[in-house]
Amino acid sequence: MSARNRRLPRDRAWPLTTTDVSAHLGPLMSRITELRFLTGLDSGTIVLGAAWVAPLSRNHGRGMHPDSVGFRVDVHPVAAGERAAVRDVLRAQALPRLHEWIAEESAATETWRLTPHERLWHLTDGRLTHEDDPDRRSPASPARTGGAARLRRDTP
Repeated sequence: MSARNRRLPRDRAWPLTTTDVSAHLGPLMSRITELRFLTGLDSGTIVLGAAWVAPLSRNHGRGMHPDSVGFRVDVHPVAAGERAAVRDVLRAQALPRLHEWIAEESAATETWRLTPHERLWHLTDGRLTHEDDPDRRSPASPARTGGAARLRRDTP
């Protein structure tokens, strides 16, 4: 993308290009309904996101346009100086996992297909991890509390 069309501050960059995503997904790219390059200043540790957009009715029973059902992929900006390293990690680890996740949809149950899903990839200290459906976890789940579920004790 040319500098005049960047829409990002000079110290931020997208770690992947449309070509990177297309090359790794191959024919599965046809299942991507939206590929977004986010412009927010801070996504925290999130470097890549993907979501299954289910055929939910958003307008009180009138249905959803079939073109909006499918996968959405979000490329989050990173520090410009870390772009190359992040790109290497995403191409080696996250994009193959994204390919698998999208391929699994064809064998998924109807219940899975009728429910929205989200997967986020985080890069922390050079280690790539992912979490599924971050908004659907219970408040005491290990991922939300930092590892171990915390119990609340009421004391008199």
